Amino acid sequence: MGRLGWRGHFGGLAARLDGAFGADGVFAHDRLRFVDFVDDVEELLEEVARWEQGDEEAADGFEEYVLQHYA
Repeated sequence: MGRLGWRGHFGGLAARLDGAFGADGVFAHDRLRFVDFVDDVEELLEEVARWEQGDEEAADGFEEYVLQHYA
């Protein structure tokens, strides 16, 4: 987000993802499937991309990239 100049949106996005991580910072697999979390993050990034650039193309590929590398 910082590379795209969207750093100012991070706090709002992090707040909307509250509950995805435990107090220890570990992803809460018992509360949310990782693929659902990644899908939610991509949707939020698409909202930011529409707001900042008028379309969501900057967020395209996020979900695919994350799932290929971390799932």
